[in-house]
Amino acid sequence: MGRIRILIVDDHQIVRQGLRAIIRIMPDMELAGEADGGLEAIAAAKTLDPDLILMDLVMPEMDGVAAIAAIKHTKPELPIIALTTFAEAELVLGAVQAGAEGYLLKDVDMQELACAIRIVHTGQPYLHPEATRHLLQATAHPEPVPERLTNREQEVLRFVAQGLTNRQIADHLSVTEKTISVHVSNILGKLGLNSRTQAALYATRIGLVPPAELA
Repeated sequence: MGRIRILIVDDHQIVRQGLRAIIRIMPDMELAGEADGGLEAIAAAKTLDPDLILMDLVMPEMDGVAAIAAIKHTKPELPIIALTTFAEAELVLGAVQAGAEGYLLKDVDMQELACAIRIVHTGQPYLHPEATRHLLQATAHPEPVPERLTNREQEVLRFVAQGLTNRQIADHLSVTEKTISVHVSNILGKLGLNSRTQAALYATRIGLVPPAELA
């Protein structure tokens, strides 16, 4: 398997420099390119074809939330980790609703950043605990488990929220990976969600899993 090619998007050169240094010392990662704003990020996502994007949320001209939404419109499978210096609920919620699979604060240490990149690259969500707290506050209204979700779909949703891959879920339930893929697709469709990250947050919000178990 080749290295994870990463596009860095941030309007501060010193931040890009720090992220670049971390990526370069990771044996399974490489720098695909850099962008200093949302508009440049959209163009770079098309021309550089990265495997993953690290996206600042607070930028002039076009912010990170708008850039994430635009990129996801044309490249829905491209994983994006949102980065910011503070965890405001509206920013976290906006980034996840736009399609970000991960959310980290910029003061995260090198090892957690690398871990988040690897996890999100596999298709699993990764949220900083502080971001999770703000997300749960922003969506604090209790919701019952919809009746339209079957018991098996609720079981699969619980595993998704715990960060398991489709293969791992299939092994737990002794079914095929294709069957789990169908279940996940049905869950997202029934709940009107766009990503496994949103599904994981939904599962936490309705009490299927406690916040501590969210990957």
